[in-house]
Amino acid sequence: MTAHETDGRNYLNETHGLKSWLLTLDHKRIALLYLIGVSTFFLLGGIFALLIRLELLTPAGDMVQPDTYNRLFTSHGVLMVFFFLIPAIPGVLGNFLIPLMIGTKDVAFPRLNLASWYIYMIGGTLALAGIVMGGADTGWTFYPPYSSLFSHSNVLITGIGVFVNGFASILTGLNFMVTVHRMRAPGMTWFRLPLFVWSHYATSFINVLGTPVVAITLVLLVLERAFHLGIFDPTKGGDPVLFQHLFWFYSHPAVYIMILPSMAVMSEIIAAFARKRIFGYHFVAFSSIGIAVLGFFVWGHHMFVSSQSVYASTIFSLLTMLVAIPSAVKVFNWSFTLYKGAVSFETPMLYALGFMGLFAIGGLTGVFLGTLGFDVHVHDTYFVVAHFHYVMVGGTIMGFLGGLHFWWPKVTGRLYSEFWGKLSALLIFVGFNLTFFPQFLLGYMGMPRRYHQYPDEWQVLNVLSTAGASVLGVGFVLPVIYLLWSLKYGKLAGKNPWGARGLEWETDSPPPVHNFHQTPAVGEVYDYAEHAGREGSSGPSPARGH
Repeated sequence: MTAHETDGRNYLNETHGLKSWLLTLDHKRIALLYLIGVSTFFLLGGIFALLIRLELLTPAGDMVQPDTYNRLFTSHGVLMVFFFLIPAIPGVLGNFLIPLMIGTKDVAFPRLNLASWYIYMIGGTLALAGIVMGGADTGWTFYPPYSSLFSHSNVLITGIGVFVNGFASILTGLNFMVTVHRMRAPGMTWFRLPLFVWSHYATSFINVLGTPVVAITLVLLVLERAFHLGIFDPTKGGDPVLFQHLFWFYSHPAVYIMILPSMAVMSEIIAAFARKRIFGYHFVAFSSIGIAVLGFFVWGHHMFVSSQSVYASTIFSLLTMLVAIPSAVKVFNWSFTLYKGAVSFETPMLYALGFMGLFAIGGLTGVFLGTLGFDVHVHDTYFVVAHFHYVMVGGTIMGFLGGLHFWWPKVTGRLYSEFWGKLSALLIFVGFNLTFFPQFLLGYMGMPRRYHQYPDEWQVLNVLSTAGASVLGVGFVLPVIYLLWSLKYGKLAGKNPWGARGLEWETDSPPPVHNFHQTPAVGEVYDYAEHAGREGSSGPSPARGH
């Protein structure tokens, strides 16, 4: 099919029927399949989170039994970490946008791309089957020897589901790396790439190198549980701490699998709504690579109380401080980009500002946890839970929703209501802080994680946290309503409703089947100064859905 033959046809109306979607090789349709998948797992994980918060509303632990509570927080963690946080932005926004941003018609391996979605759904189905059959009670980290010897829950099928899902991450990462290397439009040099692409390239590097490690680790766990081998069993000469080394060698870089794509979204939104080129473009680009590389050297800070020598812990503590530098580079450079910019506070920008606030709190408390003495005091308390959620959930979800709102007009060709968009962003920010900030205080006072009972004096903070979760839930439900509403009733968006720069904004909304009617002309990235005075350059278009 030639580029000319795609005139008037886009990926949404090319063909109809379920079969055409399930067998599609179009990266844009596969992105929407991922959107359905990650949204489903997010909903289920959120339901488990709500049940956890309802249990913690009272000190007595009177809603569910202790074993049921263990299964609740394990199911919540498994679904949210492996089936939402890790695949959400690369699977949805990365799949949709990377070929558009580099000026090509698709990813390098379209069939492999579709296969990755099927693998993801198979892994998720296995994990859900384990939950329906009773769930696992080990926590999402599956620590032996409890998981390998003593647990009577569905550890095997849950672990296999996570193992299978890992192949989806590997294939997606490989696809993105080859696509960026081999399929850029003429003139698209490395330093004309959007920072969105740089961050996803770094994320792909982690996926390809790190995911096999956790996959092998889970295979060893399954083999030990099924055949009673002595890999992690200390009574047979095994070492349970070896599991922690292998698991966190992947799982700390996995933190950046979740957060680097959010940072990618932030760079695009901030540049568009500040009407400026990103301050220190090269520093921000190379900081993504720096995070990906340094992330592999800090796994031991999860193990300060796990028989690790004090000398090794000291080194890991220093490396933890070091890996914070490239993250700080991004935040400072975004701040300087906003400085004296023509900032417009549309819905995506509110999510970007919310991300910066939540990530700053999460990053600073990460320095606390990287400090040996303090970490020993708050290890396995709600301080760690709060930190993790500020970085991972506050960061990833704000990035995902910010990106979804930013590129929704491009994906669908329709505008949504700015009023409801801004209200939902505000509710999510307020609800998130009300949910998790009290948990810093609870953790500092000594409330352990994974317990469904607690002393009476901690109830007020737990009630605040549960109330915040209610506000947060409303904030999450609103976008589902008004974004779906916009599909039929939203105003037409046009090619570029935000006046943004980038090749994705040069094509139609929704994009044609093969993305571009002709090979796009590549210029300097974020060239807002060059386009000053042209149509749409002074700020986002005022046209909005109501």
